[in-house]
Amino acid sequence: MNNQHPELFHRHKLNPILTAADWPYPVNSVFNPGATLLADGTTLLLCRVEDRRGHSHLCAARSANGVDEWKIDAQPTLYPDPEHFPEELWGVEDPRITYVAELKKFAIVYTAFSREGPGVALALTEDFRTFERFGEIMSPEDKDAALMPCRIGDYWALIHRPVSGPKANIWISYSSDLRHWGSHKLMLESRRGSWWDANKIGLSPPPIETAQGWLVIYHGVKMTGAGCIYRLGLALFDLHTPEKCLKRGDEWVFGPEEPYERQGDVDKVVFPCGYTVAPDKDTLRIYYGAADSSIALATGSICAMLEWLEQKGVTPS
Repeated sequence: MNNQHPELFHRHKLNPILTAADWPYPVNSVFNPGATLLADGTTLLLCRVEDRRGHSHLCAARSANGVDEWKIDAQPTLYPDPEHFPEELWGVEDPRITYVAELKKFAIVYTAFSREGPGVALALTEDFRTFERFGEIMSPEDKDAALMPCRIGDYWALIHRPVSGPKANIWISYSSDLRHWGSHKLMLESRRGSWWDANKIGLSPPPIETAQGWLVIYHGVKMTGAGCIYRLGLALFDLHTPEKCLKRGDEWVFGPEEPYERQGDVDKVVFPCGYTVAPDKDTLRIYYGAADSSIALATGSICAMLEWLEQKGVTPS
């Protein structure tokens, strides 16, 4: 390991682990999966699948070891339903999955693409077969959202990324019923100038609860003359007041390096929407979209990420 640039994430040797060629029906690309572990230890990925119209739906893939021998649903798992949910007219994208113990259900927060742009939608499920759709809970333009796994005080909390003006920052909002949201608070602000995360940032997978606080992996977008580069950074937030940032890393910790990450439908993108945690409570598997064209896997250590933030993170002023 390089002491100046420690590798916090290690790519799996079988990457990419899922591509359009693996799908049981014709698709253009598969990427940006939400992820969770089922009760029997099966890894479930809820993958964004784009068809040849350019519209996306969600499809589940299951694996006993979380790496290969995936069993993919023969038909789309969650398909847009614009007749009942007009905000889904142009597809559903980029799911984040949170298991909510109080409800004994999985919460899926995803992007619904309407004529007005991308908004945030919510669905609950017990089995990834049937879904209770709540519809749009944050109006356009808003995306990169996840529900926190437990109430903060008396309220549910949603992390999301609204866009207003030239900058896009991460916000948190609160609700008593999962349908009506308020008490909007700025959680993490994009930087300015030539930073790797200047002007546009967003939540990547859902936050990770640790004894030190909520560990957040977020993406930053670097605008260059040759296009955008999507990279990942780390920040830590207070357990009881999650809009309070305790530490933020100045440097990115993971970026597009391999050919499957640098070349695809959208070049130079690593974009995780989900992770699983091993029984040791430390080993993290992040499942990420690579260049908007395939799904890849990287592993890391939660303890190592917290240590990196302690050593290299900055406390916001």
